[in-house]
Amino acid sequence: MSAIAAEVQQSIATASLAQVLEHPGIWRRSSQHQPTVRAISTGMPSLDARLPGGGWPLGALSEILFENDGLGELELLMPTLAAMTREHRRVIFVAPPYQPYAPALQAAGVDLRFLHEIHATPTEAAWSMEQCLRSGCCAAVVGWLPDIDYRSLRRLQLAAETGDACAVLYRSAAHAAQTSPAALRLKVSNSNEATYVDVIKSRGLMQGVMPSMRMRA
Repeated sequence: MSAIAAEVQQSIATASLAQVLEHPGIWRRSSQHQPTVRAISTGMPSLDARLPGGGWPLGALSEILFENDGLGELELLMPTLAAMTREHRRVIFVAPPYQPYAPALQAAGVDLRFLHEIHATPTEAAWSMEQCLRSGCCAAVVGWLPDIDYRSLRRLQLAAETGDACAVLYRSAAHAAQTSPAALRLKVSNSNEATYVDVIKSRGLMQGVMPSMRMRA
């Protein structure tokens, strides 16, 4: 091979590599440019400031891991769900452990005409959530799947990408140390003083110690 031909091939390879590295899904530690994250505001400026894109990632799976029921874990979603339903966009609850309290949802601004609930067994819940996400007609699908495995989590992540929906999964904080394909993982915990939210994983965010966000006293 001549020197000129070799130089041409090298130039093509370099250009192709440069194009790959410019893709928004590629992260480089030395780069000052972070991947672009499409998101919708959580409605909480202090939480938005901690998240790439400034809110819940769209076309992706988020997990909310909570230590105990009643810590306000559902309150984290209320501003977003209210905004979606006000725009006449459909929101689905899959297998909630308790009957959603309609007056509280309305007080939070949720238009109940666009909020639907699916009652499902643990084995049916993951399938139901996946189908809703893939349909392309749901703005958000919120599920309570306490014993879901990694393979099913991955399917939900891919379904959210396919339907360009916001997928949110509630699970016990006992799963916080487990590997997950979710783009975002938040942990809700409490102390004698207040309830706190910690970002334990966020796609596009430089890893490091981030102070807890105080949610409520």
